Amino acid sequence: MRYISTRGQAPALGFEDVLLTGLATDGGLYVPESLPHFSLEEIRRWRGLPYHELAFNVMYPFVEEAIPADDFRAMVKETYSSVFTHDAVAPLVQLDSNEWVMELFRGPTLAFKDFALQLLGRLLDYVLERRNQHVVIMGATSGDTGSAAIEGCRRCEHVDIFILHPHERVSEVQRRQMTTVSGDNIHNIAVRGNFDDCQRMVKASFGDQSFLGGKTQLAAVNSINWARIMAQIVYYFHASLALGGPDRSLAFSVPTGNFGDIFAGYLARQMGLPIAQLVIATNRNDILHRFLSGNRYEQHGLERTLSPSMDIMVSSNFERLLFDLYGRDGSAVKKLLEDAQEGPVSIEDYRWKHMRKLFDSAAVDDKATCEIIREIYQNNEYLLDPHTAIGVKAARECRRDNSVPMVTLGTAHPAKFPDAVEKSGVAASPSLPGHMADLFQREERFTVLDDDLKTVQNFIAEHWKYA
Repeated sequence: MRYISTRGQAPALGFEDVLLTGLATDGGLYVPESLPHFSLEEIRRWRGLPYHELAFNVMYPFVEEAIPADDFRAMVKETYSSVFTHDAVAPLVQLDSNEWVMELFRGPTLAFKDFALQLLGRLLDYVLERRNQHVVIMGATSGDTGSAAIEGCRRCEHVDIFILHPHERVSEVQRRQMTTVSGDNIHNIAVRGNFDDCQRMVKASFGDQSFLGGKTQLAAVNSINWARIMAQIVYYFHASLALGGPDRSLAFSVPTGNFGDIFAGYLARQMGLPIAQLVIATNRNDILHRFLSGNRYEQHGLERTLSPSMDIMVSSNFERLLFDLYGRDGSAVKKLLEDAQEGPVSIEDYRWKHMRKLFDSAAVDDKATCEIIREIYQNNEYLLDPHTAIGVKAARECRRDNSVPMVTLGTAHPAKFPDAVEKSGVAASPSLPGHMADLFQREERFTVLDDDLKTVQNFIAEHWKYA
């Protein structure tokens, strides 16, 4: 399988190079040249498989030209059999007769990012060891990607990790999960700005890596890295098979900021999984909802909310969907995104209507988020984090068919966001699991830097292992 850029000007690459490259040289994102497609009979045969075996079956077509089957199978088994705290890996919790939450927070950092980043760390180690190569990981986080990336990659012998987060704009638990991990190769940078500022610097650095002096290259852990998307496709198949698929369709509601998680659901449907509905669930930073409901892609000022992991205005992975909407015309995508830098843009009516067939959406403010946390707890004695709460609320607002099982992706553990739980007024106080019980006693290490590209790049150039 080869991978091509969403902007059409970069060379096609194999999986290994895409894994290490992250952003294409033309500024685009890599996508497979073609997708594997599974028949209903093939998917049906996967019923009852352990999560790691299902994951191997879904993902191997994306890597088979680069990694022998036995090596990849062992890597996937190690990922999903050792670090998740529930035997089902992604257990489903029932809210009512036909409404479910898929708990994607049973990994070491209590967020769905563990599903991809635990595997990504192992993939990087495998490829870099084989190439005898060292890379610098540079990533931006709105809260969860950073800790999952550090946890997934901190034991990698061939990487230095630099994670940018917006200073004082992530929860305390999220920050401490990043800044209390010790290691000479781990560097946390608190940027005096918002997530979009961090993401902008990461993209600019991938576009021009001269600040590294030609001694190493950057590798991506954000969802611009295709391997992240690939791993997230799996749990859509997992949920379907647990609830009667593929002989019945499912609907999914996905809390989303950067569009990566829901794009994985879109790909699962393209690969043959019967999915009746995909709901984009956003907070007040609702650029995707505004575009879907009014065909107007326009950036507003970023607002702080009780769901900080979704405090994002520029959804990077939306470019991957636009690439498909424009018939894989990279030059058209490039022009649209350049125009969006200057002001509001719209797409042709027939493309927009096609997108509305693929997705529904809802934006949920802090007040409604607290209300749904309280309602679900009162009715079920089940505590939602604010991001998952937004997903449940959006699912109920947008649901097309009550006979179709609705699965909301449970993206984080409520203990990561105690402020939202407290403001919701429920009696419960979420506690951290045993392996994190001493989190607030651990020593923190991070550096606060101005929102300035050269300042951040100079810091990285001076602090990576072989600088």
